[in-house]
Amino acid sequence: MEKLLCSFFFCILLLSFKAQSQEVEDERAFDYESDGIKGPTHWGELRPEWHACKAGLMQSPIDMLHERVEVISHLGDLKINYKPSNATLKNRGHDMMMKWVEGGGFMEVNGMQYKLKQCHWHSPSEHTIDGKKFDLEAHLVHESSNGMVSVIGILYQIGEPDYFLSTIKDHLEVVSDSHEEERIIGVIDPTLIKIGSKRYYRYMGSLTVPPCTESVMWTMIHEVRTVTEEQVKLLRVAVHDDSDTNARPLQPIYDRKTQLQKPKESEV
Repeated sequence: MEKLLCSFFFCILLLSFKAQSQEVEDERAFDYESDGIKGPTHWGELRPEWHACKAGLMQSPIDMLHERVEVISHLGDLKINYKPSNATLKNRGHDMMMKWVEGGGFMEVNGMQYKLKQCHWHSPSEHTIDGKKFDLEAHLVHESSNGMVSVIGILYQIGEPDYFLSTIKDHLEVVSDSHEEERIIGVIDPTLIKIGSKRYYRYMGSLTVPPCTESVMWTMIHEVRTVTEEQVKLLRVAVHDDSDTNARPLQPIYDRKTQLQKPKESEV
């Protein structure tokens, strides 16, 4: 009987952790107004389950300051095995989220597989490098079978068009011209989201939106890719809100370590 009760409570705890590890689907419960009552400085006060937004010690985003980054070689190349899959496009109130219904493949870290669940975009970027902010940041959100979250972040600056965003332009425009919150868009190939260089930053942080769950493994790609002003604008216009940003301010790093994967000599 005791074993049965322990198993029951363990399942409840695991389900609770998984629920709290998920980003808020409807983001209208908060906003990004710096002086607003629902702005980033007040997220941790809006709901008890969002307390980590205020009290957490491993919050994201952070600045990847050169002097603080440890260059190492044992992280290894990114192991990514993405695949085309049916997807939907959803307006969450402050961003556009593309969700792969059955998962879009996986990334592997230390023998653990993290299934690709969704991607979304923030403008301007949330993370910075040596204090420099960029024009756009994509987050590819993965989850393991035990509910742990791993996010790949890609930074963009204004320049040549991003190919992936070009392929979904029509879908974004349709969502922009209607109040349809979620749209089935068919098979989408996540490999078209070009990641770029094999160099990347790695650190432990949190979700950048409520509930700001911690113990999220971040992989920030070192190479900065390009996007047009029109593409950034379309991502913002497609969302039906009054904000001109959906980027959370930088968070204290405290004593966390940020590592940068050192490339092989042949890749330098």
